[in-house]
Amino acid sequence: MNKNIKRQKHSKSNKKPASELNPADLIKKAVPLSESVYVSERNYSHFNFHKLLSKNLKNKGYVKPTEIQDKSIDQLISGKNIVGIADTGTGKTGAFLIPIIQQMLTNQNITALVVVPTRELALQVMNEFKSLTTNTQLKSACFIGGTSISKDIALARRKNNIVIGTPGRLIDLMNKGSLNIQSKSILVMDEFDRMLDMGFIRDVEKIIASMKNRKQSMLFSATLDKSQEKLIAKFVNKPIRLNVSSGTNSSDNVDQEVIHVAHDENKFDLLYNLVSDESFKKVILFAETKRMVDRLSKKLVKSGIKSDVIHGDKSQNYRAKAINSFKSGKTKILVATDVAARGIDIKEVTHVINYQLPLTMDSYIHRIGRTGRANQKGMAYTFVN
Repeated sequence: MNKNIKRQKHSKSNKKPASELNPADLIKKAVPLSESVYVSERNYSHFNFHKLLSKNLKNKGYVKPTEIQDKSIDQLISGKNIVGIADTGTGKTGAFLIPIIQQMLTNQNITALVVVPTRELALQVMNEFKSLTTNTQLKSACFIGGTSISKDIALARRKNNIVIGTPGRLIDLMNKGSLNIQSKSILVMDEFDRMLDMGFIRDVEKIIASMKNRKQSMLFSATLDKSQEKLIAKFVNKPIRLNVSSGTNSSDNVDQEVIHVAHDENKFDLLYNLVSDESFKKVILFAETKRMVDRLSKKLVKSGIKSDVIHGDKSQNYRAKAINSFKSGKTKILVATDVAARGIDIKEVTHVINYQLPLTMDSYIHRIGRTGRANQKGMAYTFVN
């Protein structure tokens, strides 16, 4: 934490915690794409994949592996444990799903559990798995909050090759005796840095302790908190470390600027003038609280800008519809809390805006990672009062 930034004292009031960020650290020019693009020397056709997996990769238009995929797939197919750090939008989902599917197609005893921090990320992993296993007999199940628990109970009792879920719903199903993960041989923790936050640690420990047949572990994230190293060592035995990015710096594909708000300036007016520019085609606007998210969206709509929201108080159906509307271009601005900072893979997000200074660098990195994805250039603005 920058020593020049003083933390505010916590009180019983609803005062927002102080950010640990120095605004000067949030100004950065994107690296020219020609300098930052990794190009593998081999195509997917060079891997000795099962024919159905190879066909599905080809049908999806996947030709070459990304850097994290190129460096991890062979290791994971051979059964190694891995801790992988790579920027958002660089193919981490494929980095663990491709070797898992390859193992499942060649060994029917291989089953997997994928634990993720958000509903949106769980659904993204589920959809990617389904597209990569077309015309196979592999079965999958996704368990997240905000959906029917009775339907989940029935689905959990089915034999699933892979189970994907958020910690809370997985624990609920385990406590009800509906979900048995004892036989799962592969554990994946995607965005593990968030998974190991204090709010998730007990659930994660219980889940891992229940996997009596665990043979392989894969931890992936865009960021790495050094304070979590002891937990990683506890959960994963002698992992291979793959650091495609440092885990502490923001994306090289994103131009990053700070907008200072003077005392006599109207902050919303500044925002409105900014996003009214025609270059702002698809924007994710982050705020720290659900109340602020709702307020900003209403003001944007009232000002004539199509907007919707996503935060923890919205139902899963509402969140899915809001994201689909944003993806299709019906909505210009998606206003969100950090629930949208991970697991939302939306093409061609032109801008990310932080209406308030994020509390941590991890939060900032994941937020701006929603733009500048898949070797595209993005733009991020952060308002500073």
